[in-house]
Amino acid sequence: MQKQKADAVITEYLHKIYGFSVKKCYYYEEAEEMCSMIVEAVYSSLLKANEIANIEGYIWRISENTYAKYVSSKKKHEGLPLENAEMPFWEEYSFDDESVEEMQRMRREIAFLTEKRRRIVYMFYYENKSVSGISKETGLPEGTVKWHLNKARNALKEGYRMERKIGKLGISPVTSEGIGHCGRVVFGGTPEDFMRDRLELNIVYSVYWSPKTKSEIAEELGLTLVFIEDKIDWLEKNGYLVKTSGGRYTTYVVFSPESFSSETYENGLKVKLKIAEELAEKYAPKVREVIQDFKDVYVPGGNRELLEAAAIFYGISNKSGITVKKDLSEYLIKPVIGGEYFALVELKQENLTPDYKSAIDDSRYQACGDMTRWSYKYPSVGSWSTDTHLDSRKGGYVNNPTADYEYVYEYICGELPNTIANSEKINRLREREFLTPENKINIMIAKTSSSDFFDRIPFFDEEIKNRFADKILEYAANEAKKYPTQIQDLIVCRSAELFIGNTVAIMTMDILYGNGTFRPLNEKERVTANLLMFSDRLPE
Repeated sequence: MQKQKADAVITEYLHKIYGFSVKKCYYYEEAEEMCSMIVEAVYSSLLKANEIANIEGYIWRISENTYAKYVSSKKKHEGLPLENAEMPFWEEYSFDDESVEEMQRMRREIAFLTEKRRRIVYMFYYENKSVSGISKETGLPEGTVKWHLNKARNALKEGYRMERKIGKLGISPVTSEGIGHCGRVVFGGTPEDFMRDRLELNIVYSVYWSPKTKSEIAEELGLTLVFIEDKIDWLEKNGYLVKTSGGRYTTYVVFSPESFSSETYENGLKVKLKIAEELAEKYAPKVREVIQDFKDVYVPGGNRELLEAAAIFYGISNKSGITVKKDLSEYLIKPVIGGEYFALVELKQENLTPDYKSAIDDSRYQACGDMTRWSYKYPSVGSWSTDTHLDSRKGGYVNNPTADYEYVYEYICGELPNTIANSEKINRLREREFLTPENKINIMIAKTSSSDFFDRIPFFDEEIKNRFADKILEYAANEAKKYPTQIQDLIVCRSAELFIGNTVAIMTMDILYGNGTFRPLNEKERVTANLLMFSDRLPE
């Protein structure tokens, strides 16, 4: 074909080729990469070809072939180069359109089979290997090979007759507004590491409301299984997907509901405010009383109200005594790399009452905590902190490593002189303002263990608990209805236990600072507000 005519064909079909690429790929970057590969292949072939009767069918055969090669190269599925089973595209146009379409549909259905069955089908039909030969190569009994072939035939027949439909997530994938955890994590094993990729996030979400097989996950996402099976296996291995009966998967990752009501949400905050008012009046004085006789503590600036405030905050967050007795260990995600935690994903939510005018600024009630740290290097060293609007700390748990408290301990012990060799550690303490320009430690330190200190803090008495326990359990039960059945027990327990948590604690502290019980914090004090280090040594 002449170059001028080939140029015209490329110009005419470029937007269609790009549309094909977008449908096949998950990211626009990949779509652009595939589009350029297809255009190159089509253009090269057009220049070599004579007259082509069906130019559109010709281009789509090249596109499908290029896509198959891309998947094989990208994902490297062993023994599955299905595109090699087809004749080179420059010979395919000798087939009539109906035969080509049937061949493409069959290859599509093979791509929806599981990895093991794809491999067996490929070996049996395309490599002409016997059942006994496949058995020896795969290590499977001959009866098992025959069983897989029979299942594959049935699946291919069913899929060939049906019209494949892309699920909701294939058309409109979810995106996260935030990913978090509650529990212990290790570097490289956080929920962000497993669901930061949009594809992995949507694989997990695809089984959230109803269990699905691998093929059903692929169909929901509008992708072939060959493209995502390795990710499914990886997510299962690390606890983000859980296999159930019938080869289906579910998940214990907690996704926020996709809709909410501002009015309902604010009504919940109003209940919490009433509880906070009662705690400020009746619980806070009890905590202050038990902390009065604790003397082994270093408070920068000497304001012991900082210690009392931290103890009150911890008590409200952790000592309500309102629990639902249920073993939640099955809901913990335990990646191979280590750690165990509940994984939480915040989705973009639609406000069902957009015209409702909120009277409460809920941005004040955001918190990162409780964050506990302990040192293997120095067993006596640990810390507790919660980051809220009351303090000046930034970065949450990521910016709160155990090493910072080890550096403080070394400085206290005189093992961290301000020399060039120690400049990195000293600069880190100054960056967090744990060390002042005058070389003074600027965080609270208690000469005791964390367990000994927090054991002093009383639980809520029965009178306080009984006043709002029923309301909290009713709230927890209603919250659970917004979630899928497999995690409703988890939601009931966490909703009940966390209803009086950081939000109520912040509200209580706002009341205590607002009514003059505690004097306002200055900037130095905001460095250590709700942060307490534990050690067997105190600064001089």
